[in-house]
Amino acid sequence: MQALGLIETVGYLTAVSAADAAVKAADVEIVGIEKVIGVSGYLGVTVHFSGDVAAVKSAVDSGRDAAERIGKVISSHVIPRAHQEVAGKLLPHFKLEKKSVIEDKPDHSGLEEDVEQ
Repeated sequence: MQALGLIETVGYLTAVSAADAAVKAADVEIVGIEKVIGVSGYLGVTVHFSGDVAAVKSAVDSGRDAAERIGKVISSHVIPRAHQEVAGKLLPHFKLEKKSVIEDKPDHSGLEEDVEQ
């Protein structure tokens, strides 16, 4: 297993901001998300990243910094080589489904391009 990075925040907006900054900062993949009600009485969200050690460290640092500008970060951590038990038994419970929230939509602005025939 490659490195595992975690950023735990209060609130979904803070987590999305952390995730966006993290994946823009380094070549990492978001591999999971965990939502828990009860952290400081709010929604706790932990985003999981995977990639090589240096990339994950850079991504977690950037994500944490961005999240702190938006809301509250509970903790962040990088595990350089997660044990196979962690990767095989814990992480599958938090895996993301492969779907995109933002989709490319056709342009319906009413303007049509000239097409030569």
